[in-house]
Amino acid sequence: MATLCRPAVSVPEYVITMEETLELARSRHAGHPQLGLALRLIENTGVRTRHLVRPVGETLAHPGFEERNRLYAAEAKARVPLVVRRALADGELTAAEIDVIIYVSCTGFMMPSLTAWLINTMGFASSTRQLPIAQLGCAAGGAAINRAHDFCTAYPEANALIVACEFCSLCYQPTDIGIGSLLSNGLFGDGVAAAVVRGTGGHGISLERNGSYLVPGTEDWIAYDVRATGFHFLLDKRVPGTMEPLAPALRSLADGHGWDASDLDFYIVHAGGPRILDDLSTFLHVKPEAFRHSRATLTEYGNIASAVVLDALRRLFDEGGAADRARGLLAGFGPGITAEMTLGRWSRTP
Repeated sequence: MATLCRPAVSVPEYVITMEETLELARSRHAGHPQLGLALRLIENTGVRTRHLVRPVGETLAHPGFEERNRLYAAEAKARVPLVVRRALADGELTAAEIDVIIYVSCTGFMMPSLTAWLINTMGFASSTRQLPIAQLGCAAGGAAINRAHDFCTAYPEANALIVACEFCSLCYQPTDIGIGSLLSNGLFGDGVAAAVVRGTGGHGISLERNGSYLVPGTEDWIAYDVRATGFHFLLDKRVPGTMEPLAPALRSLADGHGWDASDLDFYIVHAGGPRILDDLSTFLHVKPEAFRHSRATLTEYGNIASAVVLDALRRLFDEGGAADRARGLLAGFGPGITAEMTLGRWSRTP
């Protein structure tokens, strides 16, 4: 059975606090008619600190799409290898033992994908499969786990490497001053994560079942408007309420596996914002404490898109994990509106 091993996570060195974010909003949008609302929304996220790949001044300057994308590629090449090495070590594998690399990112574009560069520079075999996922946004962390699970189910002796690289700050657009954009400016952060999924052996979560669900008629609720200046993030005001239609999908997946989604031992979910976690607690009938790892990621790093699920899981590992055979749920949410869901048991046997 495929096992998801301990993720490795890294955040950049440049830090912006909640207080600095609020002061920037006040100074840059002093005449905005809804500034008070925007400030309250940002404060309510609970995000205390975020990490950026470039200093705040450079980020605010916006040098243009071409330079932004060049920075994305350069920063990815500079920061991803260290995280990959740590993930391989935690999974007790070498690069040569990886059969597929699943690379997820929605904050920059490269063709060929960074997977080709990793194979050429880090000792992966030339026969390593490549699976880049670029358009699932925050849900891609869950999708990467699911596709790795599928691959290792099809090839039981194989191993997969998941890499999530998100530099949300490189998508900042100073001309976007709608409430959704101002909120996003105080919510998203940068981070890189990686994890190994082993077809045999390993310590972590033994993956048992996965599924996807698309909320009908919501494809324009989270989106990119691609212009000459880059990716302009569109966030509908209805997005925070999407757990009401998604919670039944989580429950249905668990029911199909003979489990009760309200009675699991651990929950690792994407923290798009505090209401996501509050509503999941309500609709799944579980205590808020169940989502402490996801909330900690949101508080300390902000929404780091596809890397959130891996960072929240890393926190569970650091806490000491769960009891052997403990049952859990992992889920990523993103554009579509899409949920990528996984069920698994904690495995303490190497």
